[in-house]
Amino acid sequence: MVSANGHQHRHGAHGHSQEGGRAARSRRRLLMVLALTAAYMLAEALGGWWTGSLALLADAGHMLTDVAALALALTALWFGSRPATPSKTFGYYRLEILAAFVNGVALVVVSLFIFYEAYWRWLAPPTIEHSGVMMLVATGGLVTNLLCAWMLHGAHEDDLNMRGAWLHVISDALGSVGAIAAGALVAFFGFYRADPLFSALIGVLIIWSSWNLIREATNVLLEGTPAHINLASVEDAILDTEGVEDVHDLHVWTITSGREALSAHVIHAHAISQPELLKELRAKLQERFGVDHLTIQMETEDFEDETFHFCASGTACFRSARE
Repeated sequence: MVSANGHQHRHGAHGHSQEGGRAARSRRRLLMVLALTAAYMLAEALGGWWTGSLALLADAGHMLTDVAALALALTALWFGSRPATPSKTFGYYRLEILAAFVNGVALVVVSLFIFYEAYWRWLAPPTIEHSGVMMLVATGGLVTNLLCAWMLHGAHEDDLNMRGAWLHVISDALGSVGAIAAGALVAFFGFYRADPLFSALIGVLIIWSSWNLIREATNVLLEGTPAHINLASVEDAILDTEGVEDVHDLHVWTITSGREALSAHVIHAHAISQPELLKELRAKLQERFGVDHLTIQMETEDFEDETFHFCASGTACFRSARE
């Protein structure tokens, strides 16, 4: 029985330098977005207070959570760049996922507050003064949010933490659109209920956008199989490799955004060269599934590890679920 750990060279100095460069670019983007968001948050809060618009105040409140979320994302990036320690062998990568989860929950809490305020304002809609100012301030918020979204675009696709920040900004942009529409209805038709109505619609959009973020972050924290990887296909790929007789305790999980890991016990024929088999499995799993952090324990049929298994026979734990 041999335990073999396979890592590609890009997890060495070159890989860490690339990750460091990515983190530095993300920090710069987040700092610029944080400055713009904080500045316009104050403008929208003043505009909402002056005009009496809930839509503007809701958008300013959402921007306040943006400021907190962006600060949290920056903190997570800073901690995530710290090296691993004997007590934190994977480093602080998971802080990015925790930050994404907290951001998603914060979005939902803000939405519930908006629903509460919108309900009472629908029953007794207050008079909104200076609807033109309301539209002007909301338009400025939309421009600011679109600029911030553009600055974060691209990085959000591969980084769950950055996606959380990007979703906050996009939700704010939708809030600004709602405030503009509400201001127009108030200005041209005197429909004061448009303000709480569009505020509630903004809340629905925020919850919808945050759901996937919470779900993905929860899956990572529970070490679930990444959504883009089919565990049955991974098992088949291993079993189809010449010399492999069986595989059990197969697990695939996410360390942090864009970094998947795999562990498995592979039973092989006696005549097979373990180094060659490991090399072939590593190349196949990286090429087909993008997994390059591998821990594979090599075993033979007459000397199989007898320690406790989460999946006692093959990947029966998910086979039974499928059956």
